[in-house]
Amino acid sequence: MTTLEIKGDWNITKGKLKQKWAKLTDSDLQYAEGKQDELIGRIQKRTGETREAVEKAVKESCSSCGCK
Repeated sequence: MTTLEIKGDWNITKGKLKQKWAKLTDSDLQYAEGKQDELIGRIQKRTGETREAVEKAVKESCSSCGCK
């Protein structure tokens, strides 16, 4: 998988998460390798959802576009 494909998959995932939680911004969804906990924490803070709910939504969004 090329870097371009990975970025495209992450853009699809971000779009799906924004559809689920309209309060999320692009900066909330900025993802850097090794900072998954920070990403989950940002989404939790913005949406008020539990960690489990956020992790489930991220996993579902990723699995439907093929990214990991």
